[in-house]
Amino acid sequence: MTTRVFLLHPVLKSSAASAAASGASDALEEACALVQAIDVELAGRDTVSVPRPSPATLIGPGKVEDLSRVFASAEIEVVVVNGTLSPIQQRNLERAWKVKVLDRTGLILEIFGERAQTREGVMQVDLAHLTYQKSRLVRSWTHLERQRGSTSFIGGPGETQIESDRRILDDKIVRLKRQLEKVARTRALHRAARKKVPYPVVALVGYTNAGKSTLFNRLTAAEVRAEDMLFATLDPTMRQIVLPSGRTAILSDTVGFISDLPTQLVAAFRATLEEVLEADQIVHVRNVAHPRSDDQNRDVLGVLDELGVEADRLEGMIEALNKIDLLNADERQAVQNAATRGTGVVALSAATGEGCDRLLAEIEAALFPRRMVFELHLGHDEGAAVSWLYGHGEVKSRQDGEAGVTVTVEMTEKEFFQFQKEFGVAAAEVRHQALAAQ
Repeated sequence: MTTRVFLLHPVLKSSAASAAASGASDALEEACALVQAIDVELAGRDTVSVPRPSPATLIGPGKVEDLSRVFASAEIEVVVVNGTLSPIQQRNLERAWKVKVLDRTGLILEIFGERAQTREGVMQVDLAHLTYQKSRLVRSWTHLERQRGSTSFIGGPGETQIESDRRILDDKIVRLKRQLEKVARTRALHRAARKKVPYPVVALVGYTNAGKSTLFNRLTAAEVRAEDMLFATLDPTMRQIVLPSGRTAILSDTVGFISDLPTQLVAAFRATLEEVLEADQIVHVRNVAHPRSDDQNRDVLGVLDELGVEADRLEGMIEALNKIDLLNADERQAVQNAATRGTGVVALSAATGEGCDRLLAEIEAALFPRRMVFELHLGHDEGAAVSWLYGHGEVKSRQDGEAGVTVTVEMTEKEFFQFQKEFGVAAAEVRHQALAAQ
């Protein structure tokens, strides 16, 4: 029998009222999609205003009592609160409503528990589950759930006492961390082997359900699971792609990000997400048809920053503006205009294939930038500029004269523009911008 779930979305008044009102509907829809990503029945949903969060139950006692009657009449078995609950709040709500209560972190962990397929993925999810459970032991539960071959939260409790629970959890966490350290070392060896080939690695990142797996399948002719569902992809997949010039690269499909991504998951999936850190190029797949596309963009950038991706790599990231096939004519034209105004931005549809050829061209330009030879005339007092050229380009020749220094240097156009930005156009009188091109 399918578990009956009720979704509750609290709107905290601590944020600006207008912002809370405008974002509540979208946040509720995303939470519904999260619930529907697991095998349960969404029996109801509601938004509740929280003028002042209660330390004991988050929402006010009157609303707690009203909802208790609603849940009893609807035979609700699990209530999902789309927010963060403290252990004491979770315990008190479970006692008041006489149902299992999950917060947003618990729900996402539940999804990951169902989706993980590979041994590595299962270990990562288990580690995140155990870390979360340990934080809930102190003042919430006096027992853990009975072991059923998984660490799922939905289900009845077991009978283990809290003191032994802590010891059991600690032992499991230590063991899983050791196993995942071996996984990290194995991945490092694989990356080292790829560098010897050498094939550059391109990592697809983005908000969950942005279309990364669909794009991955389109570019590689693979059959990775791609559904209109949050977190359809958990386990990383890598395939070769052929670039327009015939060169080969490796494309990596990674787990999707989401707002308020549990810290336990970021830590547990670090071994997998290291593929992003080590990638030669990052492609950020964005769902431009989503009403909160800009917010999702900020969430992804926040997770990448948390992972330790350097600022210059974020600036050099390619933006794939996906799902333009779902836009109306005016919206589509606006996105395409934005994409044509600069390099590194591509409007496309992974579903139809439109724009994918241009994305491959952008990837190749980023991985194998065209190097050109520039002849620059600099003054004797511009030693810093000359030093920059030696550090960033390949100096072919240098002639020192009474009027100054003439340097012939090979570098990419991007590096040349960086040089001009750093030292100003007046500091570099370009005699011949392109004496030769490769």
